[in-house]
Amino acid sequence: MTQSPFAEAGPRWFTIPAHRPFFEDLARALRPALGGESPEAAAQAVILTPTRRAGRDLAEAWLRGEGPRAAVLPQIRPLGDLEEGEPPFEPSDLALDLPAALSPLRRRFELARLCAEHAHLLKRELDAAAALDMAEALGGLIDSALLEEVELQGRLEGLVAADLAEHWRRARAFLEAALNAWPGRLKALGLIDPAARRVLLLNRLAESWEARPPQTPLVIAGSTGTAPATARVMRAAAEAPMGCVVLPGLDQSLSDPAWAEVDVQHPQGALKRLLARFGLTRGQVKVWPGSRPDPAGEARDRLINEALRPARATADWVTELKEFARTGRDPVARGLQGLTVHAAPDDEKAAETCALLVREALKTPERTCAVVTPDQALARRIALKLERWGVGPDVSAGRPLSLSATGTLARLMVEAAADPADPVALLALLKHPLARLDGAEALDLLEEKALRGPRARTPDDLARRLTAYPTARDLLDELQAKIAASRAPFANGLAAADEAARGLAQALEALAGLEVWGGADGEALATLLAELMDQGAALPPVSVRDFARLIPRLTGQESLRHGGNHPRVRILGAVEARLYRADRMILCGLEEGVWPAHPPIDPFLSRPMRERLGLPSPERRVGLTAHDFVQAACAPEVILVHSERRGGQPAQLSRWLWRLRMLARGVGVELPVRPELAAWTEVLDAPGPWTPCSRPAPRPPVEHRPRDWFVTQVETLTRDPYAVWAGKILGLRQKPRPDEAVDARLRGTAVHKAFEDFAESLNRGEAPDPAAFETLYMQALRDGGLGAAALAREQALAAETARWAAGFEMERRAEGARVLVERKGTMPVSVSGEAFTLSAKADRLEAAQDGRVHVLDFKTGSPPSAKQVAAGFAPQLTLTAAIVEAGGFEGLAHRTAGDLAYVRVTGRNPPGEVKLATESRGVVTPSDEAGAAALDGFIKLMSVYLNPETAYVSRLAPEHVRDGGDYDHLARVREWSAGEAEAEGGGAE
Repeated sequence: MTQSPFAEAGPRWFTIPAHRPFFEDLARALRPALGGESPEAAAQAVILTPTRRAGRDLAEAWLRGEGPRAAVLPQIRPLGDLEEGEPPFEPSDLALDLPAALSPLRRRFELARLCAEHAHLLKRELDAAAALDMAEALGGLIDSALLEEVELQGRLEGLVAADLAEHWRRARAFLEAALNAWPGRLKALGLIDPAARRVLLLNRLAESWEARPPQTPLVIAGSTGTAPATARVMRAAAEAPMGCVVLPGLDQSLSDPAWAEVDVQHPQGALKRLLARFGLTRGQVKVWPGSRPDPAGEARDRLINEALRPARATADWVTELKEFARTGRDPVARGLQGLTVHAAPDDEKAAETCALLVREALKTPERTCAVVTPDQALARRIALKLERWGVGPDVSAGRPLSLSATGTLARLMVEAAADPADPVALLALLKHPLARLDGAEALDLLEEKALRGPRARTPDDLARRLTAYPTARDLLDELQAKIAASRAPFANGLAAADEAARGLAQALEALAGLEVWGGADGEALATLLAELMDQGAALPPVSVRDFARLIPRLTGQESLRHGGNHPRVRILGAVEARLYRADRMILCGLEEGVWPAHPPIDPFLSRPMRERLGLPSPERRVGLTAHDFVQAACAPEVILVHSERRGGQPAQLSRWLWRLRMLARGVGVELPVRPELAAWTEVLDAPGPWTPCSRPAPRPPVEHRPRDWFVTQVETLTRDPYAVWAGKILGLRQKPRPDEAVDARLRGTAVHKAFEDFAESLNRGEAPDPAAFETLYMQALRDGGLGAAALAREQALAAETARWAAGFEMERRAEGARVLVERKGTMPVSVSGEAFTLSAKADRLEAAQDGRVHVLDFKTGSPPSAKQVAAGFAPQLTLTAAIVEAGGFEGLAHRTAGDLAYVRVTGRNPPGEVKLATESRGVVTPSDEAGAAALDGFIKLMSVYLNPETAYVSRLAPEHVRDGGDYDHLARVREWSAGEAEAEGGGAE
């Protein structure tokens, strides 16, 4: 029979070893001690756990031990979340004269305003987002001082030596001002810091228990007593007539010399400080009566604790372990039983491995599994991986509000308010599932005509694009009207954050109706905006862009907590897992910087300053997370997962796992691995055997093959027939992307437009003024959507181009040539008895006095070579010459083709040049001959494609395809070209 923990005289300090299931052992000894066969007697007992989650876990363990019979639970309360309305804090006289606590969000806002008001002492200006960041750091410092009961006011004078950096002197001045102003602000509000209130309540509770010890059972379980006030409560409980304290995982096997070296970074650091505070030794802490002997668990416990032994106490590390091995008490070999280490190549594979290990564990009925990681992003990734099997784990970190539907809608709304012409935000709002718009049927038209391609600069520019499309214009106006509510508070530039939040709420309701506040995410957003409306006046005034950055930050810090649909799977943070035990424990994220995380950087105080003030060092958190690691790693079945690369960068192995590996190798043992895990992740989403697709070669019916051809399309047919099939026969067009980057094609379009308009102005008798050309060119770039920065870069090139263009025009017109721009010409062509039409739209035709017509084509890139022209891969100018010879251009009948030239315009050195298309090595082929040859080649080409067996092959002449085509993704060029290159022993294109 289990001995009652209350049988001995106080004070009663116990520990449950790290390898034991904490709550099961706790309940096993407490059930008979709190009433035995009289279940209602347990209701008089009070058990304090570190968190609410720990309380729920204890209740579940208690009920499991009761079996099928009904049970009355003891009063289980969270020590870390005091509520004066619940026992053991009734009656509420403890808090009778205490002000109410400041809400966390209101506190952040108030501290942010304080930071903004005193930012001049740091030589900085803070917007709302930056002020909130600084408020978080300042709040952390204040909390640390309050919890450690360290008085900061009046102690900063002389803290900074004269030879220290100016940064620290500014930080001290800022802190003095902020810390002096903060109590006055709290007094004006009639509120108190939450941490200060908690410390006061704990101290009063300890004093109350010391003066009037509770006569009913009282147990504090699982706390490490980090804060002095918590430690006092624990001492009072231990000394109560029927009280006791149960510590988690006190290492009683570590040698005394090694214990003397335990510091704040060691897993036992917090427990050592707690015992030292009350003058206790480890020998005075008894093993909990409900913890049963477990040789295998004790070996694991010893192994993990030896691996994390203080560095200064490792001189006899291997010698001691070898002595254990010689005597048959080897803790390494036995401690490694049930432990596995897996190295994943990257964090994506680590998530897949963890999900597969969970899935494997669930194959056994009633078996439980827990994934433990401090990395919330990795936890969410694992949860998503599990969804493929319909496994919804209970994720302790929850899900950020910013990733929910309403959180996303709020972010999009403030982004659209900051930039009402942003096509990405507008399109996302229009297509959001919560959006309710009357003219939604015009969405496709609005998207195609206004929101895709280079972005418009203003909402008016967007509206002008829709002049010919009234239904799409109405839909845009409706959306902008709903966004206007969110923009309204910023009419004068800056707005109070509470007014901005009110405008956002009105805009969301206008767009989505009251449904936006439905569900868990809607309620969370409503609560956040309500607090912002109620308390946001404390923040510095914000601009509309500041507010667009502030809302995602706030929603990203709010968590939606909900249990999963699978009762046997949990994904826990390190703190939440400290007292939890599943049948399989998977510890992941074991890389330096993740677990343990790097010590936080205090922007206000250096390490020596913190030490002089009596504040804890940043490394204390490392010791606490190390204790969490030990607690989880001592479970019977543990899998330690780490990534060799994280975020694309090499990752460093966690110091704890590294020391465990070194310890094992010191006695000639390697850490156990499961090689099949890597194979599992490889085959999880692996495709079948790779058989590359063949080069596509569609063969449409002859009657569907085109008869009308532009000369540019003929050029495409010679190079990439598949593009002609997709574009000309199927009529497929690639949609431009929203907010598409303005690329080199815009420059070419602007050059064409500028030369066209400039030539027409000269045709009207205007002077060839370079300034006029420059104006036309820059305006064409603006109309195309080129940004301000790019326009500034283009200005110098435009000036050079303008001077060259003016000289070019004067030279070309010197002999009286008549200039025609953007003229279309056609000619009928008979091919095997079939009627074809060949057309051209010439950039520039110059009708000379001698009866010749010069054909010019403007290029901003490299023009085709004379060899390509002669081979028929660039027949644009030569076929245009054939149309000229045939009198296909109106007003130019019976003319002879003259020069066929490319005009290359760069704006550099030289700004432009004219190159004859038919000149090779100083020899110029007559244009009429080149035109006739090109026309003959066109007829032969059309004859080939009148054959139903002729296919429109993708990239027929890949060496002449200069840029990626619009249809390469449809033709799967990368796939078949790689396959062909592999078959030929070469590299892919």
